Amino acid sequence: MKNVESTLKIWYFHSGVNDLQKNQSTPDFALLIVTMILLGIGLIMVFSSSAIVSQVQRGDTYYFLKRQAFWAVLGLIGLYMTSRISYWKWKLLSMPIMIMNLILLAAVFIPGLGVRVYGAERWIGIMGVTIQPSEFTKIALIIFVATLLTRKNHSAKNFKSLSIALGALGASCLFILMQPDMGTAIAIAGSVMLVIYVAGMKYSHIFALSCIMIPAGISLVFREDYRRKRLLSFLDPWEDQLESGYQIIQSLYALGPGGLIGTGLGRSRQKFFYLPEPHNDFIFAVIGEELGFIGASLVVILFFIFIWRGIKIAMQSSDMFGSLLATGITSLIGLQAFMNIAVVTASMPVTGINLPLISAGGSSLFFTLSAIGILLNVSKYNHP
Repeated sequence: MKNVESTLKIWYFHSGVNDLQKNQSTPDFALLIVTMILLGIGLIMVFSSSAIVSQVQRGDTYYFLKRQAFWAVLGLIGLYMTSRISYWKWKLLSMPIMIMNLILLAAVFIPGLGVRVYGAERWIGIMGVTIQPSEFTKIALIIFVATLLTRKNHSAKNFKSLSIALGALGASCLFILMQPDMGTAIAIAGSVMLVIYVAGMKYSHIFALSCIMIPAGISLVFREDYRRKRLLSFLDPWEDQLESGYQIIQSLYALGPGGLIGTGLGRSRQKFFYLPEPHNDFIFAVIGEELGFIGASLVVILFFIFIWRGIKIAMQSSDMFGSLLATGITSLIGLQAFMNIAVVTASMPVTGINLPLISAGGSSLFFTLSAIGILLNVSKYNHP
């Protein structure tokens, strides 16, 4: 037992970590405030956009609001706990977390455990509660890759280390693509690749990967008929108004009448079963309709502030591991927000990515808030 403890201490020391020698300060208050505002907007808009659907489908106007509030409370508990745990301790858990990630991703395909919704197998059902493992994957991969690339004798310039990081990313994304969920795979791959780039990835490796990943991505799009239709409908949604172009058109019909100040909170027309998933993937369209350009712009500005604070935390981090963690978490939330808003505004094809902290979704909300807790903990040890 002493040998095990000694080994862990040596490994911990070589990771460049000794939290007892760090001067702890207060977490980034601005980041916390922005998070709370976005969460508050989310709860209000989930209720506004889902009340009609809740009443018709569940017989309870407050069904989705109560679910979102429940997960928000759990998420805030997760945020508090992760903000109190020294972020260096995640290094010791990176391998178990990665193994658990792969087990959970595989579990969605187990009959009786996996839950199929709209033809997709993305959830695990446990005692009446559904959990989406890919949301856990987002944090697990960032922790694993950040740990790997800051260990002794490992770096993003080292081909062996890079291969291990890309192997973990590839295995996770393969499971997610099998569900299928290409949008989430893109968001995860984008954030992890940014972590690897910040860690010092060689330009020659970037070029080689681009030559592989770009053709592979194009192939994935055109291999599946529904993905090809989404791409073509993005180019001209009115060509197939009732099928592949329906979501984009209804989203634009919601944004248009919003004007400058909106139709008023709760007065959306598109949420009356015209707009698909008004409380989830297309909640930003309801925000634009009810709160107008001003309300939608406020949400965008809040996400920009969040990204700015996250970048500042990454740049001022006391060590490389904290910097990579902050980079990964910030880029993940920022990239998802960008993709969701781009889809709603017809700036990119439909991907199925929700709006972090705002869209309805228990797993997403819980793991996003928990990840922000880690980011806040990194900020506590920053150099001013």
